[in-house]
This record gives sequence, C-alpha cells and structure tokens, in this order.
Amino acid sequence: MDDPEARRRTATVEAPLPVPDAAMATLLAHLTDLHVLAPGQLAFDRVDTAAHLRAAIDALLALPELPDAVVLTGDLVETGQPAEYEHLARLLAPLPMPVHLLPGNHDDRGALRRVFHSHATLGTEGFVKYSTTVGALRLVALDTTEPGRSAGRLCAQRLQWLDAQLRACRGEPVVIAMHHPPFATGIGEMDRIGLVEGAAAFASVVARHSHVQRIICGHVHRTMYSTVGGTVASIAPSTAHHVALRLGQDAPALWTLEPPAFHLHRLPDQGPLVTHVVPVGDFGGARSFDAPHALEAPAKAAT
Repeated sequence: MDDPEARRRTATVEAPLPVPDAAMATLLAHLTDLHVLAPGQLAFDRVDTAAHLRAAIDALLALPELPDAVVLTGDLVETGQPAEYEHLARLLAPLPMPVHLLPGNHDDRGALRRVFHSHATLGTEGFVKYSTTVGALRLVALDTTEPGRSAGRLCAQRLQWLDAQLRACRGEPVVIAMHHPPFATGIGEMDRIGLVEGAAAFASVVARHSHVQRIICGHVHRTMYSTVGGTVASIAPSTAHHVALRLGQDAPALWTLEPPAFHLHRLPDQGPLVTHVVPVGDFGGARSFDAPHALEAPAKAAT
C-alpha cells in the first residue's frame, strides 16, 4: 500500500557528507602576536615569548599533516629592534614550509625588511602588501599599521590596491591577512587602538568579492569571530600572553597567561574553508574513545 508520509520521509533523508581527501586539502597555519625579544629578555619581566614560540612551532611540526605555509600577522617582535628580528629568524628556522610575514604596531618595517631581506614579498619601502598562492588558496596580505601609532588605519591607496588584487584573482578562494581586526571586539581599550580608520570602506571592498573566504587578524591576543562584508573574520590568539576578557566601553586591556594557541585553516578540494584552533601545551596525548587508557601512537607528519 502506498504510504505518502513514508515517501516524504525517504525523500528528505540527506546523504552523508563526503569525507574530503586529506591529500587534496590546503592547510594554512596562522600565528600572531609573537612579541619576540632579544635573547634572555622577558616580556613584563615574566613572559618568555621565545619559549612560547618554540612550543608553538613544535606543536605545528607535530601535526599529522604539515601546513602548506605559515602566515604571521604582526607584532612579530616587541620593540622593532634588529636583534629581536634576528632572534625571530633563528626561532623560525626549523619551519620547512614558506613563512609569510606581516608587520603589526610593535614592528618596524625597515628593521623587518633588513633582517628578512630574502622575503621578497616584504618589498623595499612603504606599506607591506602582497598577494601569493598557498596551495589552492590565494593569500592577500594587507598592512594596517601606521608608524608611531598603536591603532591601525587603511587609507584609500591600500584599499584601492586590495580591490585590484581581489578583482585579479576572481574564482580563487582568498584569505585576507592583516594585523588590526576590522571589527569592534567589545574590549574597550583594544577597540580604541584597533582599526580606527577605514574599517567601513574595507568591508565595502570585501562585500564586492564573494570569493573572499576568510579575513584573518591578530592584535587582540584572543580568538574571536565576526562577519565583515559578508565574510567570516577571525582573530587568532597570541602564541604567548593573552588579553583578558573584560568587556565594555571602559574595559581595560589586561594581560593573562591563558593557554597559547594558533589557528589552522583548512581548504578542502571541494567546500568552504574551515578554521581549527590548535592549543599549545602538553595535554596528555590523544586517546581512543573505545580504549581510553591507550595513547595514540605518534604519527609522522606528511612531508
């Protein structure tokens, strides 16, 4: 006997989502706000930012699949001194994949360029801005800094450049990298030194380009997500100290030693970009749900 209700239930059962082939995915690791000092120095006389970065790099290299590239979105060092960038270069040396750099408000473009002179994408003068491929992704890096200011700014020149780059790569999935987030976070003091000029115009540019899959930022030392121009915008946490979660217009910027972390963006062969948060630390290893006392055997990362 024909059962219309049964037919309806059968017709609306969705097929399971296909499991993407890991070999076809693009992985982009996003680290930010490293605040590296000269060897032997501590931030706030307490935070060993270099040791935190080493731990983050160890965690990255221990991933079952190595990222295709790493992007660092600013505040690479604490005071912009050449000795700090030289220390940073030594810390980054174990990474076998391309490393893309972008300055933050603690950085000095000139010193960064002199020490990392082999990084052609940094250019030789003016704002740091570049477009490069990472696997199947297009990474567009945009400098939001203004010398001598903690707050960020996007002028007409940079926004016109961004619009032209996005027009030139239509059809490619794009990640825009920048230091200052283009949205208010709710932490008053951090918003006062956020992207104080050009955020609305930036959102208008992004809204014209539907192939922008993510806007990735730093500066605030906390994981956050919002939408800007119809696109997901994410802030990655610092690899060292964090900004405490204190919300409100009058909220101060306080630092805290919450667990460091970084973001891992994964673009499958088909489908949208997915962002994972990777905490850094010893958490006792991975265990089977069926055999909770059995630790996972260490996996050799793909090369």
